[in-house]
Amino acid sequence: MTHLAQPAEAPASLAAAVAAGDRGAVARALNLIDDHRAAAHDRAAELLAALPEDRLLGAGHLVGLTGPPGVGKSTLTAALIRHWRGEGLTVGVLAVDPSSPFSGGAVLGDRLRMITPATDPGVFVRSLADRGTFGGVSAEAWPMSQILLAAFDRVLIETVGVGQREVDIADLADTIVFVAQPYSGDAIQVIKAGILEVPDILVVNKADLGAGARRTLSDLAAAIRPAEEPGGWTLQALAASAAIGTGVAETAGTIERHRAWLADSGHLVERRQTAPLRWLLARLVERFGRHGIGRLGGDGAVAERLAEAPTGAFALLGEYNRLLSQH
Repeated sequence: MTHLAQPAEAPASLAAAVAAGDRGAVARALNLIDDHRAAAHDRAAELLAALPEDRLLGAGHLVGLTGPPGVGKSTLTAALIRHWRGEGLTVGVLAVDPSSPFSGGAVLGDRLRMITPATDPGVFVRSLADRGTFGGVSAEAWPMSQILLAAFDRVLIETVGVGQREVDIADLADTIVFVAQPYSGDAIQVIKAGILEVPDILVVNKADLGAGARRTLSDLAAAIRPAEEPGGWTLQALAASAAIGTGVAETAGTIERHRAWLADSGHLVERRQTAPLRWLLARLVERFGRHGIGRLGGDGAVAERLAEAPTGAFALLGEYNRLLSQH
């Protein structure tokens, strides 16, 4: 018996289902983003263009969680999920995992699933291999975050955790949370590397370790400088123990306060409007170098072209990839 191939799902219909919070639709949409075939890329571009603009620009909260390996990012992520679910909020998570050089596999998302309720329909966890991308996040993280932002109240991106290079998350998220731990020297490295300019919130995890946690928190707090502009956001430092639940509510409350500041100051919409250009330029540099962008007329020309592109950055990336690959 011959089975006829099922017609491809219309991108607009899929976008509507995503916006309605349909978990199956979210999974299919993320799979489409991750499909690198040309036809799939074009459909994914249509899908992203069909997502509700009001949600992408002004709704929800996109939180980036970063920091060195072993600080307990997955445990803190799980604790934040439980807190937000207790408030009736839905949560989507992108766990950006280090790719195995042999299998390409990823493990952090699997570990996160083990410590979060598997049957909770209000929680969605997606693993995303970094595929060796520098900067702590995958090339697919931004378009996938848009899918989750359209579907869930809170979206959390947990980065690879490979050290002090994880600054790309600042180009994607509304709020950046850097996690450190006592006795590890992370605090001093953060201060020396100038990473204090990246996060909005510092969390010293494993606060149950006592004096070591207090010392690390004190070191970080002493290095914080007040906001340069009146009414600006001053980096916040606090302690938590995700394993036993202390400080989690305070962490979540600080995250919410930062979002309120972003919304009131107009920075929320500004960050989300500029994120597509930053993502597009990063992808072009990654594949073609600064010379490739020069062939397109420079950053300004790319920005102007994106402003005119009705289908957005994802579609324009495909167009530029085809154009630059011809020469």
